[in-house]
Amino acid sequence: MVKDMLMASTTDPLHNILLINSLCRLGVSYHFETEVEQQLTRCFDTLSQLIHNNDYNLHETAIMFQVFRSHGYNMSSDIFNKFKKRNYEFKISDIKEMITLYEAAQFKINGEFILDEAFNFTTTQLKSIVSQASTHYAQYIENALNCPYQKGVPRLEARQYICFYEKDEDEARNDTLLKFAKYDFNRIQMMLQQELSSLCSEWKEENMESRFPYARHRIVESFFSATVFYFEPCYARARNIYAKLLSTLAFIDDTYDAYGTYEELQHFTDAMQRFDISVIDELPTDYLKLLYETTLNVHNEIEDKVGKEGRSYAVSYTKNELKEVALAYLVERRWVHGCYMPTFDEYLETALKTCVAILSVCQALIGMEEADETAYQWLINTDNKLHKALNIIARLYDDISTNEAEEKRGLVCGTSCYMKQYGITRQEAVEAYREIVAWKRVKE
Repeated sequence: MVKDMLMASTTDPLHNILLINSLCRLGVSYHFETEVEQQLTRCFDTLSQLIHNNDYNLHETAIMFQVFRSHGYNMSSDIFNKFKKRNYEFKISDIKEMITLYEAAQFKINGEFILDEAFNFTTTQLKSIVSQASTHYAQYIENALNCPYQKGVPRLEARQYICFYEKDEDEARNDTLLKFAKYDFNRIQMMLQQELSSLCSEWKEENMESRFPYARHRIVESFFSATVFYFEPCYARARNIYAKLLSTLAFIDDTYDAYGTYEELQHFTDAMQRFDISVIDELPTDYLKLLYETTLNVHNEIEDKVGKEGRSYAVSYTKNELKEVALAYLVERRWVHGCYMPTFDEYLETALKTCVAILSVCQALIGMEEADETAYQWLINTDNKLHKALNIIARLYDDISTNEAEEKRGLVCGTSCYMKQYGITRQEAVEAYREIVAWKRVKE
């Protein structure tokens, strides 16, 4: 029935786009990917004519902008010029227009000054009115200010929007769509719970906790991270693979950060570059031998499975990225060992690798059959804008959230390097970090 509604909505382009927006926000658009793509392509091809022939209000315009931008269509931000007033303000008639303009501004890219103005204006206004808004809208505004939908975790965002949509008295609410979204959310949640239970049992059978008592055991967090990449039923195997690899990486990370000596880790790093079980006896301690064997076994087991599909290259690229991460881990450990405080530029050169953003994406792609070798080649290309932007976002956000804790543990912290290089306070360094974070480049 929902598919019939989607197909019927094509007679009215605006209604069609608004419905697609609801499907996306409610977390059910994955059922209709082909239909949505076809309909958006058709609408975008006639967009200039649509805008010329219709006097869309700010709410409608902002929704259209969000939908097209989020699906990779470069709709011009100039469309918001007609809603501008003097002094960087906008002609906004109600709270709904304020919210949708704020959300549209999240898609700003470098050079889009009108969206910078829209973001600054709506952020200030929403913060000032949230305490006076109805309970229904106040919660929505708080969620949007804390973590905009476009940057959130898909399943959590869907859950929040279902609650908002259910209580919305707007005549645009569709009860059939709401019922479908609630059913689908519960179905997916039950499926993910079953997957996690099975994964935890499997991990327990491998005695991972007793093998590495000094390390964090993050199989649950790793599985949650996997659902950020993909929650759809067809990616069950991909989630399993990613969670295992990320949990294994946590053992390695903790060994470099908090357990191994610098001399021991030199040997371990050398062994990681060879990634061959024959060198295991060259490692100086039993715990490193166990970590090395576990790392190789996890990767080799996965490689055997995907190799039968002709995709062993996926694990090869992941191994190569892990080797580079190990080298970077050792550099950071060398700084601690030598009580050395690098410049921020020097720190960033190494820390962009230890943030493991590209490694994580490599791991996530292994279980996706549609990820061919070209995808990996594109991902690891250091000239790739996305490659650089993902690394910067992952590293600087991590530094912002962990800088004080890492300092207390005696680790080299990026904000401390920034403070020293530029002679500023911690708060000033954090604010500078927020400016550096490259979400605009990602959206390009």
